[in-house]
Amino acid sequence: MVDITHQNFETELIEASMQQPVLLDIWAEWCGPCKTLGPVLEKLETAYQGRFRLGKLNADLEPELAGQLSQMFGVRSIPFCVIFKGGQPVDGFVGALPEGEVRKFLDRHVPTADEAAAEEEAQAAQDALAEGDTEGALARLQAAVATNPANDAARYDYLRALLEQGDVEAARRAFEPVAGKVMLDARLAAVGRWLEAAEAARKARPLDTLEAAIAANKRDFDARFELAERHFAKREFTQAMDALLEIIMRDKAWRDELARKTYVAILELMSRPAAAKASDATPAKGALEVTGKMTAASADPVVDGYRRKLSMALF
Repeated sequence: MVDITHQNFETELIEASMQQPVLLDIWAEWCGPCKTLGPVLEKLETAYQGRFRLGKLNADLEPELAGQLSQMFGVRSIPFCVIFKGGQPVDGFVGALPEGEVRKFLDRHVPTADEAAAEEEAQAAQDALAEGDTEGALARLQAAVATNPANDAARYDYLRALLEQGDVEAARRAFEPVAGKVMLDARLAAVGRWLEAAEAARKARPLDTLEAAIAANKRDFDARFELAERHFAKREFTQAMDALLEIIMRDKAWRDELARKTYVAILELMSRPAAAKASDATPAKGALEVTGKMTAASADPVVDGYRRKLSMALF
């Protein structure tokens, strides 16, 4: 539990919620229901074993912060609880709810024990990658996916790591359980297309054969696409997009727009590297006043350039 003040609001609430949910309890000494709810929240913080953090905001000592939150949610009374996730206030409740109701509220926003364990493994994997321990990172990502198969972010990182290592067979096994989700998740669609390229590259014709075929016939799109997949499989992303762009400019609809779809997949991979540590994200200043929205990450000029090239080819 931590007391939230104007001085520590950003670090102890906004930034802390990037790593785990923070339940903020707005209370006052004179408030009887606050004194009923407070011990319940403290008990649950212990019971949930670190899966959320409890913050206490004394409305008498911090009237400006309390007022901003109350205005944001249209609430005029206390106790008033707001849960923060990812640097944003996402939900809240008013009044001294019974413990069972508070548990129901928390369970909508707080990870289960298995999910929390998987997140810890995924975070440890990112630390291992940052230290150059690829083998250790793969083991931790595999454990994260095994612990919580629904953690698509960890699976995405696991698939990327496997493909970067060239372990195509393991990547195929890891991808199969989420193959049906590619229409709903751009990350998984992109890494799935990378996997297909890696599998196809093993059967591709030699480089000099492909180049000769393209020189002889600039509309030999099969050869151009084989060349693109060879580059894609080797993480030569810009070279792959250059080859794909030649197809798109000549025949946008070729093979049900396969060249465009592959180009977009590469852009997605370049735009979404393996997940960064939550603590690396920078929350927006004065987040309460702007409903806690995060500042967008700075753009990659290479990605932006290739987005423009695609747009010009299509339109």
